[in-house]
Amino acid sequence: MTDPTTSSAPPKPSAKAAGPGRPKDLGKRAAILDAAKALFVEQGYTGVSMDSIAAQAGVSKLTVYSHFGDKETLFTEAVQSTCMEMLPDALFVTDAEGPLREQLLGIGRAFFAMITSPAAVAVQRVMMAPDTDDRIREMFWVAGPQRTSAALAEFLRGRTAAGELEISDFQTAALQFFTLIKGELHTHMMCGMRPAPAECDADAHVHASVDFFLRAYATRP
Repeated sequence: MTDPTTSSAPPKPSAKAAGPGRPKDLGKRAAILDAAKALFVEQGYTGVSMDSIAAQAGVSKLTVYSHFGDKETLFTEAVQSTCMEMLPDALFVTDAEGPLREQLLGIGRAFFAMITSPAAVAVQRVMMAPDTDDRIREMFWVAGPQRTSAALAEFLRGRTAAGELEISDFQTAALQFFTLIKGELHTHMMCGMRPAPAECDADAHVHASVDFFLRAYATRP
Protein backbone atom coordinates (compact mmCIF):
# COMPACT_ATOMS: atom_id res chain seq x y z
CA MET A 1 0.00 0.00 0.00
CA THR A 2 1.13 3.48 -0.68
CA ASP A 3 1.99 5.61 2.29
CA PRO A 4 -0.30 8.65 2.05
CA THR A 5 2.37 10.79 3.64
CA THR A 6 4.74 10.15 0.73
CA SER A 7 2.29 10.34 -2.21
CA SER A 8 3.25 12.89 -4.89
CA ALA A 9 0.19 15.14 -4.80
CA PRO A 10 0.50 18.13 -7.17
CA PRO A 11 1.66 21.22 -5.30
CA LYS A 12 -0.85 23.99 -4.80
CA PRO A 13 -0.11 26.97 -7.05
CA SER A 14 1.28 29.98 -5.27
CA ALA A 15 -1.02 33.01 -5.16
CA LYS A 16 1.83 35.13 -6.49
CA ALA A 17 2.66 32.83 -9.39
CA ALA A 18 0.11 34.48 -11.65
CA GLY A 19 1.43 37.96 -10.90
CA PRO A 20 2.39 39.01 -14.44
CA GLY A 21 -0.86 37.65 -15.82
CA ARG A 22 -3.14 39.27 -13.30
CA PRO A 23 -5.46 41.93 -14.74
CA LYS A 24 -4.37 45.52 -14.31
CA ASP A 25 -6.25 47.82 -11.96
CA LEU A 26 -8.30 49.93 -14.41
CA GLY A 27 -8.95 52.57 -11.76
CA LYS A 28 -5.22 53.14 -11.26
CA ARG A 29 -4.65 53.16 -15.02
CA ALA A 30 -7.29 55.88 -15.44
CA ALA A 31 -5.79 57.90 -12.58
CA ILE A 32 -2.33 57.68 -14.17
CA LEU A 33 -3.67 58.79 -17.57
CA ASP A 34 -5.55 61.73 -16.01
CA ALA A 35 -2.43 62.80 -14.13
CA ALA A 36 -0.29 62.49 -17.25
CA LYS A 37 -2.72 64.57 -19.34
CA ALA A 38 -2.76 67.36 -16.76
CA LEU A 39 1.00 67.42 -16.23
CA PHE A 40 1.95 67.24 -19.91
CA VAL A 41 -0.31 70.25 -20.54
CA GLU A 42 1.07 72.22 -17.58
CA GLN A 43 4.77 71.37 -17.89
CA GLY A 44 5.36 70.01 -21.39
CA TYR A 45 6.91 66.66 -22.18
CA THR A 46 10.44 67.33 -20.90
CA GLY A 47 9.22 68.95 -17.69
CA VAL A 48 7.27 65.89 -16.56
CA SER A 49 8.81 62.90 -14.78
CA MET A 50 7.36 59.50 -14.04
CA ASP A 51 7.81 60.35 -10.35
CA SER A 52 5.59 63.44 -10.65
CA ILE A 53 2.94 61.49 -12.56
CA ALA A 54 2.96 58.77 -9.91
CA ALA A 55 2.65 61.33 -7.13
CA GLN A 56 -0.27 63.13 -8.77
CA ALA A 57 -2.04 59.84 -9.53
CA GLY A 58 -1.53 58.61 -5.97
CA VAL A 59 0.30 55.44 -7.03
CA SER A 60 3.86 54.16 -6.93
CA LYS A 61 6.29 54.76 -9.78
CA LEU A 62 6.46 50.98 -10.19
CA THR A 63 2.71 50.96 -10.87
CA VAL A 64 3.10 53.61 -13.56
CA TYR A 65 5.79 51.55 -15.28
CA SER A 66 3.70 48.40 -14.89
CA HIS A 67 0.80 49.97 -16.80
CA PHE A 68 2.65 51.97 -19.46
CA GLY A 69 6.24 50.75 -19.68
CA ASP A 70 7.93 54.11 -20.29
CA LYS A 71 7.28 57.83 -20.53
CA GLU A 72 7.03 57.85 -24.33
CA THR A 73 4.26 55.24 -24.28
CA LEU A 74 2.42 57.15 -21.57
CA PHE A 75 2.64 60.40 -23.56
CA THR A 76 1.35 58.68 -26.69
CA GLU A 77 -1.56 57.10 -24.85
CA ALA A 78 -2.41 60.40 -23.14
CA VAL A 79 -2.66 62.11 -26.55
CA GLN A 80 -4.69 59.22 -28.02
CA SER A 81 -7.02 59.16 -25.02
CA THR A 82 -7.72 62.89 -25.29
CA CYS A 83 -8.46 62.59 -29.01
CA MET A 84 -10.72 59.59 -28.44
CA GLU A 85 -12.67 61.47 -25.76
CA MET A 86 -13.27 64.55 -27.90
CA LEU A 87 -13.39 62.85 -31.33
CA PRO A 88 -14.75 59.34 -30.66
CA ASP A 89 -14.68 56.73 -33.40
CA ALA A 90 -18.49 56.80 -33.54
CA LEU A 91 -18.32 60.24 -35.21
CA PHE A 92 -16.59 58.69 -38.23
CA VAL A 93 -18.91 55.72 -38.72
CA THR A 94 -20.81 56.29 -41.95
CA ASP A 95 -24.52 56.64 -41.20
CA ALA A 96 -26.22 55.56 -44.41
CA GLU A 97 -29.54 56.91 -43.12
CA GLY A 98 -28.20 60.25 -41.91
CA PRO A 99 -27.56 63.31 -44.09
CA LEU A 100 -23.92 63.75 -45.11
CA ARG A 101 -23.90 67.44 -44.19
CA GLU A 102 -25.11 66.73 -40.64
CA GLN A 103 -22.36 64.16 -40.07
CA LEU A 104 -19.72 66.53 -41.37
CA LEU A 105 -21.09 69.25 -39.09
CA GLY A 106 -20.82 66.88 -36.12
CA ILE A 107 -17.21 66.04 -36.97
CA GLY A 108 -16.39 69.70 -37.57
CA ARG A 109 -17.90 70.88 -34.29
CA ALA A 110 -16.09 68.20 -32.27
CA PHE A 111 -12.77 68.89 -33.99
CA PHE A 112 -13.03 72.65 -33.54
CA ALA A 113 -13.99 72.25 -29.87
CA MET A 114 -10.95 70.02 -29.35
CA ILE A 115 -8.33 72.20 -31.06
CA THR A 116 -9.56 75.39 -29.38
CA SER A 117 -9.67 73.90 -25.88
CA PRO A 118 -7.07 75.43 -23.50
CA ALA A 119 -5.35 72.06 -23.08
CA ALA A 120 -4.99 71.50 -26.84
CA VAL A 121 -3.69 75.03 -27.43
CA ALA A 122 -1.12 74.57 -24.64
CA VAL A 123 0.12 71.25 -26.02
CA GLN A 124 0.32 72.56 -29.59
CA ARG A 125 2.38 75.53 -28.39
CA VAL A 126 4.77 73.09 -26.72
CA MET A 127 5.04 71.15 -29.99
CA MET A 128 5.91 74.38 -31.82
CA ALA A 129 8.56 75.44 -29.30
CA PRO A 130 12.14 75.41 -30.67
CA ASP A 131 13.43 73.25 -27.79
CA THR A 132 10.90 70.44 -28.39
CA ASP A 133 12.62 67.35 -29.76
CA ASP A 134 11.54 66.26 -33.24
CA ARG A 135 10.92 62.75 -31.92
CA ILE A 136 8.35 64.13 -29.46
CA ARG A 137 6.65 66.05 -32.27
CA GLU A 138 6.44 62.88 -34.33
CA MET A 139 4.95 60.94 -31.39
CA PHE A 140 2.33 63.67 -30.96
CA TRP A 141 1.57 63.74 -34.69
CA VAL A 142 1.07 59.98 -34.97
CA ALA A 143 -1.04 59.71 -31.81
CA GLY A 144 -3.25 62.73 -32.57
CA PRO A 145 -3.50 64.46 -35.97
CA GLN A 146 -2.54 61.43 -38.06
CA ARG A 147 -5.10 59.19 -36.36
CA THR A 148 -7.81 61.84 -36.81
CA SER A 149 -7.10 62.52 -40.48
CA ALA A 150 -6.97 58.78 -41.25
CA ALA A 151 -10.38 58.31 -39.61
CA LEU A 152 -11.91 61.14 -41.67
CA ALA A 153 -10.29 59.81 -44.86
CA GLU A 154 -12.02 56.46 -44.34
CA PHE A 155 -15.31 58.24 -43.66
CA LEU A 156 -14.97 60.19 -46.92
CA ARG A 157 -14.11 56.98 -48.74
CA GLY A 158 -17.38 55.42 -47.53
CA ARG A 159 -19.45 58.43 -48.54
CA THR A 160 -17.75 58.51 -51.95
CA ALA A 161 -18.54 54.83 -52.46
CA ALA A 162 -22.15 55.67 -51.65
CA GLY A 163 -22.16 58.21 -54.48
CA GLU A 164 -22.47 61.32 -52.29
CA LEU A 165 -18.98 62.71 -52.86
CA GLU A 166 -16.55 62.89 -55.78
CA ILE A 167 -13.10 62.43 -54.22
CA SER A 168 -10.04 60.68 -55.65
CA ASP A 169 -7.50 61.53 -52.92
CA PHE A 170 -9.19 60.91 -49.56
CA GLN A 171 -6.21 61.81 -47.38
CA THR A 172 -5.78 65.19 -49.07
CA ALA A 173 -9.51 65.89 -48.80
CA ALA A 174 -9.44 65.03 -45.09
CA LEU A 175 -6.56 67.43 -44.48
CA GLN A 176 -8.36 70.14 -46.48
CA PHE A 177 -11.47 69.67 -44.35
CA PHE A 178 -9.58 70.05 -41.08
CA THR A 179 -7.65 73.04 -42.43
CA LEU A 180 -10.95 74.75 -43.25
CA ILE A 181 -12.26 74.01 -39.76
CA LYS A 182 -9.13 75.42 -38.13
CA GLY A 183 -9.38 78.61 -40.17
CA GLU A 184 -7.97 81.95 -39.11
CA LEU A 185 -9.66 81.69 -35.71
CA HIS A 186 -7.34 78.89 -34.62
CA THR A 187 -4.26 80.75 -35.86
CA HIS A 188 -5.26 83.80 -33.82
CA MET A 189 -5.69 81.65 -30.71
CA MET A 190 -2.28 80.00 -31.17
CA CYS A 191 -0.72 83.47 -31.37
CA GLY A 192 -2.60 84.60 -28.27
CA MET A 193 -4.46 87.27 -30.23
CA ARG A 194 -7.93 86.25 -29.09
CA PRO A 195 -9.70 83.91 -26.67
CA ALA A 196 -11.77 80.90 -27.66
CA PRO A 197 -14.70 81.96 -29.87
CA ALA A 198 -18.19 82.09 -28.46
CA GLU A 199 -20.36 79.08 -29.24
CA CYS A 200 -22.43 81.00 -31.80
CA ASP A 201 -19.28 82.22 -33.62
CA ALA A 202 -17.80 78.72 -33.65
CA ASP A 203 -20.98 77.16 -34.99
CA ALA A 204 -21.27 79.73 -37.78
CA HIS A 205 -17.64 79.13 -38.70
CA VAL A 206 -18.10 75.32 -38.82
CA HIS A 207 -21.26 75.65 -40.94
CA ALA A 208 -19.48 77.90 -43.45
CA SER A 209 -16.48 75.55 -43.61
CA VAL A 210 -18.62 72.45 -44.20
CA ASP A 211 -20.63 74.19 -46.91
CA PHE A 212 -17.39 75.27 -48.63
CA PHE A 213 -16.08 71.70 -48.50
CA LEU A 214 -19.30 70.30 -49.97
CA ARG A 215 -19.28 72.83 -52.81
CA ALA A 216 -15.90 71.37 -53.76
CA TYR A 217 -16.64 67.66 -53.37
CA ALA A 218 -20.39 66.94 -53.32
CA THR A 219 -21.67 65.08 -56.36
CA ARG A 220 -23.54 67.17 -58.89
CA PRO A 221 -27.03 66.19 -60.04
